[in-house]
Amino acid sequence: MPFPFSQAAENNKAPIAAILRAAFAHSNHVLEIGSGTGQHAVHLAAILPHLVWQPSDLAENMAGLRARIDAEGTENLLAPIVLDVASRPWPVAQFDAIFCANAVHIMSWAHVEGLFAGIGSVLVNDGLLCLYGPFKHDGAFTTESNARFDDWLKSRDPASGVRDFEGLDALAKAQGLMLEADHQMPANNRLILWRRTEL
Repeated sequence: MPFPFSQAAENNKAPIAAILRAAFAHSNHVLEIGSGTGQHAVHLAAILPHLVWQPSDLAENMAGLRARIDAEGTENLLAPIVLDVASRPWPVAQFDAIFCANAVHIMSWAHVEGLFAGIGSVLVNDGLLCLYGPFKHDGAFTTESNARFDDWLKSRDPASGVRDFEGLDALAKAQGLMLEADHQMPANNRLILWRRTEL
C-alpha cells in the first residue's frame, strides 16, 4: 500500500527547510501540528538532526502518517500522536518550537482559535511558532490564484478558507506571541514566525 502523498508538500519542503534551518537553530523540541502525509516531518527531522520532532494529526490520518514515519523516519523523529486542536487539554508537554503547515485554511475559525489557545498552553517563553500557507492581508487576497483557491476551499467546506494575517496575528498576540518574520515563499505562500515573549 503506497503512502499518502502531497505534491504541494513535496514542492515546498526544501524552501521551508531553508528558513527553518536558521529559525530553529537554537530550538530543541518541535511539535508539528497537522503532519498529514508525514513528508514534512521526515524531511525536516532528517536535515535538522539536533531537533526532537513530534508529529501529530487527527486520528483518521494516523495510519498513513505512522506508516511513512516507520519506513522513512530518523531517530529524532518520534512516533506521531493524535492531536485535535479543539480538544482540551492537549496530550503533550511543553515545546520550544511549533510548526504548522497548510492547516489553518482547512479548519473552521473556531478551530483556528483553538489552535492558538492550545499553542499558548504548550509553547515555552521565547519559543517560536512557524505557520506556513496562503494568507490574506486586510481582507484582500494577495494573488488571483489564492482567491481561486479560497473559492475551491469554500466549495468543499464553507467554514474553511484562506485566513487574514491580521486575524491570526491578533490570536497570536493574545497568547504572548509577537511577529518575528514574514517570509515570501513559492506558490504564493508565506512562512510566518512568531516568538513567545511572555507567559
